[in-house]
Amino acid sequence: MSLDVVIVMDPIGSIKVAKDSTFAMLLEAQRRGHRLLYVVPGGLSVRDGLAEALVAPLAVRDDPADWFELDSASRIPLGAGQVVLMRTDPPVDPDYIHDTQVLGLAQAAGACVVNDPRGLRDMNEKLTALEFPQCCPPTLVSRDAGALKAFVAEHGEAVLKTLDGMGGRSIFRARHGDPNTNVILETLTGGGRHLAMAQRYIPEISAGDKRILLVDGVPVDYCLARIPQGDEFRGNLAAGGRGEGRPLTERDRWIAAQVGPEMRRRGMVFVGLDVIGDYLTEVNVTSPTCIRELDKQFGLNIAGQLFDAIQARCG
Repeated sequence: MSLDVVIVMDPIGSIKVAKDSTFAMLLEAQRRGHRLLYVVPGGLSVRDGLAEALVAPLAVRDDPADWFELDSASRIPLGAGQVVLMRTDPPVDPDYIHDTQVLGLAQAAGACVVNDPRGLRDMNEKLTALEFPQCCPPTLVSRDAGALKAFVAEHGEAVLKTLDGMGGRSIFRARHGDPNTNVILETLTGGGRHLAMAQRYIPEISAGDKRILLVDGVPVDYCLARIPQGDEFRGNLAAGGRGEGRPLTERDRWIAAQVGPEMRRRGMVFVGLDVIGDYLTEVNVTSPTCIRELDKQFGLNIAGQLFDAIQARCG
């Protein structure tokens, strides 16, 4: 069955096709005979209570020198018979929230939106991990710099971060007695105005920050370990980490089994879990990556698994 696949994403002309998971989804959708409709950046709108989008028919090819072709754009209603992929990167700022509200109207009109717009609004990627405390390291979320500093003292060493960063930005490693801790906490909390997170430092980060992908609640059999390089403690690929594929451990599968059913229930069809050592640290729902790397290393077709799940959900 052919579907209209409407893609809300960052500008397609600026992506890195060798690593872009959204591009893997586009290639798979096209291979299956679905029609690709690219939402021109900023092209979502509402007219008389109905969601619309300015879209251009899109063709893609796996060629890093010439990977897409767009036809003329026109405005269409969003609703029944469409799959809408919401794949823009964080931050989850007011513009992002407003776009999810527009997509909620599209969903009410019959569109199948992946991931569910309500979940995208509700599920902060760091706080959502704490819905599964049995999986997480000791963690404190607070605006109180004194409480956060006491947490560092209690555990000897901690990772401090904002709740809305991505790609390793605004993540600090602090030790008890570090003279920079006060200014780090002042910066992260905005002088007590914003929540910040402290987590006990997990030494196993040296072996990699693992990204486990869930497709409709079920884990892919392999994860990508993002391994810090040089004097960097962050494993994020955007922070220079090296990606190394690995089979899931029993602990990885246990964590996935704790989180997966709830993600499926809430309509989060494609999710990335971040795991360091034995601990869940984040639940990524906005635009999880690592499809291309895992496909290449293990001969997988993760986007194929995803579209199997989407077609089962959306008909």
